[in-house]
Amino acid sequence: MADWEQSTRADYESKGFGNRSGYGAKPALLVVDFIVGFTDPTSPLGGDFSKELEVTADLQAAFRKAGLPIVYTVIEYEQDMSDAGLFAKKVPSLGVLRKGSGMCGVDARIAPQSGEHIVSKKYASSFFGTDLDHYLRSRGVDTIIMTGCTTSGCIRASAIDSLQNGYHTVVVREGVGDRAQGPHEANLFDIDAKYGDVVPVSEALDYLRALITSGFGDQARDDFDNWWNQGRGARASGS
Repeated sequence: MADWEQSTRADYESKGFGNRSGYGAKPALLVVDFIVGFTDPTSPLGGDFSKELEVTADLQAAFRKAGLPIVYTVIEYEQDMSDAGLFAKKVPSLGVLRKGSGMCGVDARIAPQSGEHIVSKKYASSFFGTDLDHYLRSRGVDTIIMTGCTTSGCIRASAIDSLQNGYHTVVVREGVGDRAQGPHEANLFDIDAKYGDVVPVSEALDYLRALITSGFGDQARDDFDNWWNQGRGARASGS
């Protein structure tokens, strides 16, 4: 713990910050921007997130075992960057993230499987200008467990919007990373104080194991199958 953190945390807690918002009944794993442009250290946007990717892979396995949703975000722009707005002026290096570039693909170490949803976004928040909220609500999700990068940018923005959209928001400490330790720690502290619960991966995995043990995993699969079959029937009837 950094020198400033203990005293600041005590001060915040005395003023009513930092309570636990906890978990709901049905989680989704949100993997924010673990794309090659960010996970390749040779990229101007990149860093070494090998350990965070390993943690994400462990969570992927647990979510898949439970039959629960996994969503990935990627950032990609038109060739002329016309959809990047002032973000590209502020961060010119975003120019490497043009559609069709390998930089925009999810890192192969956590490659999505068939049926897992990929959200294309333009800005920091995973919710802004995307179908993420609709996708999650249509599947009964009330809890977002989050990994990805960067802690001070897209994780923070996504955590704030997750709370503002009414989701239990859980950020896995070992599963998120930044280009520098100072912004990383400061933003984890702030997220934990105001917007969501920053938890160790062991806690998140224990929660998922409890869901599986309770039989929720089977129920999740049944719910998905029912939803899929209803949609297929509607398409077949032309409705």
